[in-house]
Amino acid sequence: MIHLLQENVAIILPENGLEEKLTQAQKENRKLSIKLGFDPTAPDLHLGHAVVLKKLKQFQDLGHQIIIVVGSFTARIGDPTGKNKARKPLSAEDVQHNAQTYINQLSKVIDVQKTKILFNSDWLDALDFSEVIQLLSKVTVAQLMHRNDFNKRFAENTPIAMHELVYPILQGFDSVKIECDIEMGGTDQLFNCTMGRQLQEVHGMSAQIVMCMPLLKGLDGKEKMSKSLNNIIGLTDEPNEMFGKTMSIPDALIEEFINLTTDFSVEEKKTLVSRITEGENPMNIKKLIAKNIISQYHDNASAENAEQFFINQFQNKNFEEKVYESVFIHNLKSIQNKVSLVELCHQLKNELSKSAVRRLIENGGIQVNNNKITDANEEMELIPQTKIKIGRRGFFELI
Repeated sequence: MIHLLQENVAIILPENGLEEKLTQAQKENRKLSIKLGFDPTAPDLHLGHAVVLKKLKQFQDLGHQIIIVVGSFTARIGDPTGKNKARKPLSAEDVQHNAQTYINQLSKVIDVQKTKILFNSDWLDALDFSEVIQLLSKVTVAQLMHRNDFNKRFAENTPIAMHELVYPILQGFDSVKIECDIEMGGTDQLFNCTMGRQLQEVHGMSAQIVMCMPLLKGLDGKEKMSKSLNNIIGLTDEPNEMFGKTMSIPDALIEEFINLTTDFSVEEKKTLVSRITEGENPMNIKKLIAKNIISQYHDNASAENAEQFFINQFQNKNFEEKVYESVFIHNLKSIQNKVSLVELCHQLKNELSKSAVRRLIENGGIQVNNNKITDANEEMELIPQTKIKIGRRGFFELI
């Protein structure tokens, strides 16, 4: 059992803490309280979030109590981002909307009916100012400066606002209020989670252990998966979108995706990794990963259909047999029904900047009626039934 719970975990603090907590719970004939806190800053969960959620599910399946702490108070302050600047605080309305969306999506991974969902505004709003000062007195500035991004910003003379220093203390106080045994998060949350241990100790409580999961890299293969970087596979993405995005990951990410995003058995994972090592076409393994992911968040039939759609859409060479997204000509901005190719492609795929579209055109990544066009400034007449392919996954037909 303990080997299952330790699988893929990047950090356990203290090192033997999990075994001790499980032994303690068994002696006291009780279940462990396992906390995951999140600030509802963006309403969409993705596979990066699921890495932690799936570990929570393992604890839940063993009968332990999962506690989700929604940062309904702390989100209105703004968590330091780790990117050398403060995160913009949210309004109360944004917090409520995003939190509800998060909670609805949690059921994709954990059993929400067996999960405690708490809002930290319930106890943090109730603190009077003298209680806040008493809480702050439990932590020194030197301790806070051990957080890497604070230390880096201080060394670079980049401003650090006082509310940012308070944030990890408030997150730690959540663990005191709910009497948490284990706090989980990504490795980027290590400092904030250890603050919970410290504050529990100064309040005379048994200190929680900290379990940090690795940060899943996004589709770019460089940065962690993040909605702000537009490199995510969302838990609510449609099956075809999930499949296509998974097939786009760099080959170097395959092993990471096998270990962190699939629910294959340990032996199946080892076999897939060895197949890559032995030189099998990476596309074959990506297809298996993509189907497994879709089966987890949709169903097996959707996974099979998504694979077939991908084969027809992206591996079938026949331009005419592709599935095209219809775009009404009257919804496009033009002058006398004409527009430059770069402007047209930007309007069709507005998540791409014009400079990115221009590079795509110059590199031969745009086809109009099955013909490559490499002049970004070429004037396009908006004619019904014109078919345009933008990059690998953008198929549009003017109507």
